[in-house]
Amino acid sequence: MKDFKRYMVTSALPYANGPVHIGHLAGVYIPSDIYVRYLRLKGEDVKWVCGSDEHGVPITLKAKKEGVSPQEIVDRYHNIIKQSFIDFGISVDIYSGTSKKIHHETASEFFKTLYDKGEFIEKTTEQYFDKQENQFLADRYIKGTCPKCGNEDAYGDQCEKCGSTLSPTELINPKSTISGGELALKETKHWYLPLDKHEPFLRKWILEEHKEWKPNVYGQCKSWLDSGLHPRAVTRDLNWGVPVPIEEAKGKVLYVWFDAPIGYISATKEITNDWEKYWKDPETKLVHFIGKDNIVFHCIIFPSMLKAEGSYILPENVPANAFLNLENDKISTSRNWAVWLHEYLENFKDKQDVLRYVLTAIAPETRDSDFTWKDFQERNNSELVNIFGNFVNRTLVLTKKYYDKLVPTPNIYTSEDLAVLSEIKTLKANIEQNIENYKFREALKNVMQLARTGNKYLADTEPWHLIKTDAERVKTIMYVAMQLTANLAILAEPFMPFSAKKLLKLLNIEKISWEDAGTEIIKAGHIINNPELLFPKIEDKEIEYQINKLLKTKEENAKENVELTAIKETITFDDFQKLDIRVATILEAEKVKKTKKLLKITLDTGIDKRVVVSGIAEFYKPEDIIGKQVQVLVNLAPRKLKGIESQGMILMAENSEGKLSFVSPEKGFENGGCIN
Repeated sequence: MKDFKRYMVTSALPYANGPVHIGHLAGVYIPSDIYVRYLRLKGEDVKWVCGSDEHGVPITLKAKKEGVSPQEIVDRYHNIIKQSFIDFGISVDIYSGTSKKIHHETASEFFKTLYDKGEFIEKTTEQYFDKQENQFLADRYIKGTCPKCGNEDAYGDQCEKCGSTLSPTELINPKSTISGGELALKETKHWYLPLDKHEPFLRKWILEEHKEWKPNVYGQCKSWLDSGLHPRAVTRDLNWGVPVPIEEAKGKVLYVWFDAPIGYISATKEITNDWEKYWKDPETKLVHFIGKDNIVFHCIIFPSMLKAEGSYILPENVPANAFLNLENDKISTSRNWAVWLHEYLENFKDKQDVLRYVLTAIAPETRDSDFTWKDFQERNNSELVNIFGNFVNRTLVLTKKYYDKLVPTPNIYTSEDLAVLSEIKTLKANIEQNIENYKFREALKNVMQLARTGNKYLADTEPWHLIKTDAERVKTIMYVAMQLTANLAILAEPFMPFSAKKLLKLLNIEKISWEDAGTEIIKAGHIINNPELLFPKIEDKEIEYQINKLLKTKEENAKENVELTAIKETITFDDFQKLDIRVATILEAEKVKKTKKLLKITLDTGIDKRVVVSGIAEFYKPEDIIGKQVQVLVNLAPRKLKGIESQGMILMAENSEGKLSFVSPEKGFENGGCIN
C-alpha cells in the first residue's frame, strides 16, 4: 500500500433545507470522524472539510413555500447543522457553505478553466418545463417509471432501485414532483461535460487500479461504465446558485452537482493558504465519505471534472455506505420519520457517545440496516454499561480501595498476565487494519473485545478474594488492569471521544497518542482521580417516550397523507354480474421459494379445492392465515406465477400506506357463498 505524506478527507455536503438525522450520521459523518480522529491520534497531517450544500431546487422550493428568501432558509439550517455537529463531536476542520463568496469564486474559476480548455460541449435541447410553476425542472424533481427495471418512483437522473443513471426524457410517464402538474418540453441551451470522452480513463482508473474499493462502490461504477456514459449538463435554468461566468449564459447557474463537490476545494482554501498541496500533490491521499446515492457523483463525475481540469489529484477511495432505516421503515424527511440530531442532543444530554456507539455498531457498511429504540437501549445497558463501563469502574474502584488511588508496583508476571498485555497489541493492530480499510464496525468490535478481555481477566483472577491471601499478586493484577483501562482510553477515542476524554480525566492523564497504545501508559506510583460511572443506564420511560413520539408521527402522517385510489372507469351491472366472487376458507399456505411477496394458498371454495398465488407475504405469515375465511374471485383466467398455476384472486383492501388486509365475511359463513 502506498504511503502518503498527508490526507485530504471530505464528507458529503448535507442539503441546507433541513436538520441532520441519524441516517446521515451512520452513513457519512460518524465514519468520517472515526477515520480522521484516528489519523490525528497517529500524528498524521490531515485536513477534513465539510459544509452545507446551499444551492439547488430544494432550497428555492422551501423558501417559496415559507415566503422567505433562499438565503434565509440556508442560514437557518446551516446553523442548526453546524451547531449539532459541534455538540455531537464531529471534529471537522471547517463546516463551510456553498453560498459563500469564496465558493462562488472557486466554482466560477473551475468552470472557466474547463470552458477555456474546450472541455464542454454546447447543446440546445428540449427539457421538461413545469407549466404550473413556470420553471424548468431539475432532474431530481421529475419522477416516472424506470425504463430498465419498471420502478415507478425513479428520478430523472437515477433509479435508486436498480442504480441505473437516467435522463428525464428516458422516464415513462414523467411527472413533476413539485406541482404534480403537466410537463411540457421546451428548448433551452446548456453546457455539458462529455462523460463519454472520459470513459476510457475511468475504466482503467476504477476497474483496473481500484479493485480494492468496497464491492457496492466498485459494482455500481462498473454498472454505469458498462451501460455507457453520456454528456451531462453542467448548467441549469435557475435563479439561485453560482452564476455561469460567461456572457452567453446570462441568467443561468451552475448545476448543483457540478458546484457542490467544488465546495470541498473552496472550504480547504478557507483553512489554509497551502490548500493546493492537499488537492494537487500526488503524495496526498484524497478520501470521500458519502452515502450510496452519491457514488456516481464522486466516482464518475467529479473525477472526470478533476481530470479535465488537469492539475488535481483523484480520490484514492470512496467508502460509500448504504442506508439506515428507522424502526423497519425508510427514513423520510417529508414524513418526519427520523431521529433528528439536534432533538436527540436535547433529549439525551451527555449521551453523544451512546448514539455514536450504536450507529457504528449497526453501520450500513455493506447493506441497509435498521435502528430501533429498543436495540439502542439494549446496546447501551448490556454493552456500554455492563461490559465497557463495568470493567473500567471495577478497576478504578479497586485501585482506590486497595491503594488509595495509587497505581501499584507489579511483581512477577504470570503467563495469564503476559497474554492479556499481548492482546492489547494484537487488538491495536486489528483496529488499525480495520479503520484503514473502512471497516469501522469491526474496529469497534476490537475495542469492545479489549473491554471483554479485561472483565474476564478480573473474573478469572478474582482480586477481591485474593487480596486476603496474596496481596502481592493482587498488585500485579491491578497494575495490568490499569494498563488495559488506559489503553481503552486511547483505542476508544475515535469512536467515543467524550467517554475517552472522561476516562483520561479519571486516570489523571493529560494527553496520549496512538503510539502509546500497547505500551506501559501508566507508571507505578501514578495517582488516579476518584472513580465515576462512564455510562449511566437508559431507563424504559426514556425509550417509551421516543417510541410514542414516532407512533404519533405515524398517526399524523396517516391523517395528512391519505390518498385514496381514484374511482375506476364506470362499468355496467352486466359487467359486475360477470364476476363470480365466493366465500372460501384457507386450508394451507406456504411461501413461494425465491420470492419475498408471494404465498401459495390452497382454498376450499365450497365448489372445489384450488390453489391461488397471492402477493401478501409481507403482511401475513403462512401459519397465521390457515382457517381464515376470505373472498375469492373464482372465474378469473388461470395464470402461472413462478411456475405455479394460480386459479383465482383473493380480494384485499389496501390503505394509504400500502398495507394489505383481507376482506372477510362474518364468522361462520359457508364456503361457496356468492358475493352479490
